[in-house]
Amino acid sequence: MRETDTRTGNGHAVVIGGGIAGLAAAHRLLATAPGTRVTVLEASDRLGGKLLPGEIEGVRVDLGAESMLARRPEAVALAREVGLADRLQPPATATASIWTRGALRPMPKGHVMGVPGDASALSGVLSDEGLRRIERDRELPPTEVGDDVAVGAYVAERLGREVVDRLVEPLLGGVYAGDAYRISMRSAVPQLFEAARTHGSLTEGVRAIQARAAANRQTGPVFMGIEGGIGQLPLAVADSVRARGGEIRTGTPVTGLRRTSDGWQVVTGERTIDADTVVVAVPAYAAAALLGTEAPAAAAELGCVEYASMALMTLAYRRSEIDLPEGSGFLVPPVDGHTIKASTFASRKWGWIDDEDPDLLVLRTSVGRYGETEILKREDAELVELSRHDLRAATGLAAEPVATRVTRWHDGLPQYPVGHHARVARVREHVSKLPGLAVCGAAYDGVGIPACVASAHAAVDQLRGDPAGVQELTANPVQSLHGGGGE
Repeated sequence: MRETDTRTGNGHAVVIGGGIAGLAAAHRLLATAPGTRVTVLEASDRLGGKLLPGEIEGVRVDLGAESMLARRPEAVALAREVGLADRLQPPATATASIWTRGALRPMPKGHVMGVPGDASALSGVLSDEGLRRIERDRELPPTEVGDDVAVGAYVAERLGREVVDRLVEPLLGGVYAGDAYRISMRSAVPQLFEAARTHGSLTEGVRAIQARAAANRQTGPVFMGIEGGIGQLPLAVADSVRARGGEIRTGTPVTGLRRTSDGWQVVTGERTIDADTVVVAVPAYAAAALLGTEAPAAAAELGCVEYASMALMTLAYRRSEIDLPEGSGFLVPPVDGHTIKASTFASRKWGWIDDEDPDLLVLRTSVGRYGETEILKREDAELVELSRHDLRAATGLAAEPVATRVTRWHDGLPQYPVGHHARVARVREHVSKLPGLAVCGAAYDGVGIPACVASAHAAVDQLRGDPAGVQELTANPVQSLHGGGGE
């Protein structure tokens, strides 16, 4: 069965993928070109991708990503545009800890993704020997970074492995669930890459970054949440898309994408949908399958993008039965051999959770890093017990939870190894040769919500004849920061 567009105006745009990137693309299409017919096709039975609202013991919680970077404008602006302005909330506390060297220690300040401008910034987290090793940075000859370099390898060479293993690794691991010794500095921490290119000393480069930040005098919260959970954002965007006349179909996997003489054909089961433009907003492996016929070179590149899997354990306790340390949670360096990689004290971090049930305390733990697949095969009850074991060791928490939930994110986070930026540039070069086609999502310019929204906006603008956004993102990816304890 074939569906054709009988409406006039700006033609028919099909967005493949109903995660936040796809929904943001649909919203942008309708906002910038009224009269366009927009159809969003989502394979699963729900919208939102890695943004998933849920509940535990009657309290609304996030079962996926829980915050968005507010120092980038895209995600917060989108939330406001779709009617969530009065529900935006910063964290109630941003004071996190790091569980390292046998104790919970305050998260250091004065660093860029764990890299200090001065050794004293990491006092207490690193050993005396580790602090002395940082001081050698100023005496070392410049380290050539070339076109890209792994964050861990470069920082370890300049400042020693202890900086990487005790702080850079848990911070980057919380964002990418990856390995700091593989992750691209150019793609994941572009600020640091630029500093490494322009300064002989890494600590000097970090101090320059900090001086620029101080001069810019950015005010307001670094991160933002939404009352009821970040998972409310894609639902509100979807409502706005529908209100503007867009159509959204869930449970509609796309099985083929074909170029025609005047546009595209999108195949969904027995249906074929004619489209003038197509935005592919699905994970890299799914995009590779769709582009295999019409853009085989792009598909080959996307097929090489690897993913990490993880699981989130959400636990609810009676507040009267527990006594947690202060703060929003803690990170866990893998070098110490513990199972969990982070814990968020969600009721402390988000005021609306505390307001919904003051007698309940909700916290989250996470497990799973790049290359670790065995851990996710364990039963829910075992993952909860592993989490409770580590929580007891870190905080003394011995109480029984009144409720638990386990959420698995298989292939949840794309990996950005050395050379990722060049791969993204090649993908976009191949795709640009096909009129009416664009790609966006977490696999390209950053894994955070603002990066996904920026990627979607740039893809739509490119379809409208403005490549500036895509060029800017390809050259300067969006850095994703860690919001303290937990993801």
